[in-house]
Amino acid sequence: MMTRLRRSGVALATLSMVMLTASLVHSDEGMWLFNNPPTRILKERYNFEPTAQWLEHLQRASVRFNSGGSGSFVSAEGLVMTNHHVAADTLYKLSTPERDLMSVGFHAQRREDELKAKDLELNVLMSIEDVTDKVNAAVPKDLSPAEAFAARRKVMSEMEAEASKATGLRCEVVTLYQGGAYHLYCFKKYTDVRLVFAPEKDIAFFGGDPDNFEYPRYCLDVTFFRVYENDKPAKIDHFLAWSEAGCKDGELTFVSGHPGRTSRLNTVGHLQYMRDVQFPYLLNYLRRLEVLLKVYSERSAENERRAQDDLFSIQNSRKARLGGLAGLQDPALMQAKLEAEEALRAAVMKDPKLREEYGSAWDEVGKAIAKARNIFLTYNMLERGQGFSSEHFSTARTLVRAAAELPKPNAERLREFRESNLESLKFSLFSEAPVYDDLEVVRLADALSYLVEQMPNAALTGLVLNGKSPRDRAAELIRGSKLKDVAERKRLFEGGAAAIDASTDPMIKLARLVDADARKVRKEYEEQVDEPLRQAYAKIARATFAIKGSDVYPDATFTLRLAFGEVKGFEEDGKQIPALTNMGGAYEHMARHGSKAPFVLPKSWIDKKNAISLDTPFNFVSTADIIGGNSGSPVVNRKGEVVGIIFDGNIHSLTLDFAFTDVQARAVSVHSAAIIEALEKIYGATHLVEELRGKRAAGR
Repeated sequence: MMTRLRRSGVALATLSMVMLTASLVHSDEGMWLFNNPPTRILKERYNFEPTAQWLEHLQRASVRFNSGGSGSFVSAEGLVMTNHHVAADTLYKLSTPERDLMSVGFHAQRREDELKAKDLELNVLMSIEDVTDKVNAAVPKDLSPAEAFAARRKVMSEMEAEASKATGLRCEVVTLYQGGAYHLYCFKKYTDVRLVFAPEKDIAFFGGDPDNFEYPRYCLDVTFFRVYENDKPAKIDHFLAWSEAGCKDGELTFVSGHPGRTSRLNTVGHLQYMRDVQFPYLLNYLRRLEVLLKVYSERSAENERRAQDDLFSIQNSRKARLGGLAGLQDPALMQAKLEAEEALRAAVMKDPKLREEYGSAWDEVGKAIAKARNIFLTYNMLERGQGFSSEHFSTARTLVRAAAELPKPNAERLREFRESNLESLKFSLFSEAPVYDDLEVVRLADALSYLVEQMPNAALTGLVLNGKSPRDRAAELIRGSKLKDVAERKRLFEGGAAAIDASTDPMIKLARLVDADARKVRKEYEEQVDEPLRQAYAKIARATFAIKGSDVYPDATFTLRLAFGEVKGFEEDGKQIPALTNMGGAYEHMARHGSKAPFVLPKSWIDKKNAISLDTPFNFVSTADIIGGNSGSPVVNRKGEVVGIIFDGNIHSLTLDFAFTDVQARAVSVHSAAIIEALEKIYGATHLVEELRGKRAAGR
């Protein structure tokens, strides 16, 4: 928990990674590409060689959630397992004042009882093609940054459109090694996704904020969905078999998921910018939102229900960023990064050919970061929308930009409006998810107030407020808008520029007012920060390949990765923390905290205490290399069987954004045995247990 943040100087001083210097054979480091797995390392360290069939099966059984997070197929009939907190957005949108699914949980006894999610999209990676040479060939070295950015966007959009047309899949070119490589990923998309089972929040997030990022843990952070095609459960060829015994201490396990973003390739100068500018700013912004939503929640039980998903997300982000900042402020970590950087630069400068090709890269990063510092605030307030934070404004901006972008050739559009993403964009835009005016007013009023604080002298700020206070202006904008109506959104979207230009909706007018300035700073950022960084880091990546060979993995990019590690405890404050907890420990944990919230088990668990085997393994930790986005990732054994599901990292894992260590950092998972025990003996979900065991006949 962030209130008890501790760091081991010895652990950080002995960091074996900085990605570019240490031999990866000596640690369980790496978020590996499925088309470049750590075969040699696994063979040398664990005497295990994953076959091509093993990798393909795990790849196609893995699922990405568009809401952020990971999951996996666990039956032939489209059953998908993920975390409760990954499912929280859907649970919130399916809830009503009369039935709060987040709090009370959900259990569909029959297929017809499964609830269709309002706007949940799942993606499964079907194929990977290395298109690095094609992308680089389209961007000659003599182009200016602006020309290079346009040329790269054009060729990437063309490849995506061609691949999507040829395959019928959703295809996108992903950037790896921060520009060192480009791969074409094609996904099968599922948009008919239905809720099957979710436990109560009190056991999914048992221990609440105090236990978040801590260990030992006692959480059943799991939820099941089902994907449908043509109104029938999808038939899945690649799904993960279930291991009821699960894993034991010392066992090798694998994690297949979608880690969000790491910055391990970043230069020290870039990390200092993150430490001094980005993270402090973001933390202040998150703290502001946290206070806002807490105050709103305390006004009524219904307010609390409406805000709980956003509040949890903000609190979790705030704690994670605070832990990351602590790492960036640790002299030992930064010194290790500096030494690694100096060693790589020295190796580059020693070789005349490498010096000519890559020697300028670090200075180029520095120039781009200097530019980023100058436009950081404007970019965040206008383009990232922090000065207008609300669902209404997000919808209005999408509609305004769609009208301007869609008539353009695909290659010239903003990336989010490219053909390969258009169906997903419309699926989200036309969602029937509830939007609450009172919460929208509170959020927008605070955002406008923040805009005034951060940009008090900007002419645009006065135009946005239109002579009113932030609170009055927010109320006017929200209550005068019709964008909650899906039919109105569709009318404006289909009507294109003519409908947008003619609209008198105050939110549409606000989005039009802001758009020119926001586009200007976005263009500046893309061409003078993003593109130079991409080119500079591509040089650093290629220099690394030249010196270290191919046993280097890219930073996380919310693309599918394979991690591995042992089930293994750790030492903290002179005490050995065991790798596994058991279900009986949850009751003891509650008693130690006086049975007071958030250490109160749900009534179902109290009533069924005598029915379960209290020594059943509950949660466990491993040395697998994970980060945010891995939530919901399946944990499998050598046979590819499910032994658990990732749901958290411990407090020591929060520096993994920047450097890997397995001295104390651990991935935290729910054990497969506990899932079966709870489903069968607490929730009576015998049909679900039979499906997981592969014993239930189709149809139910």
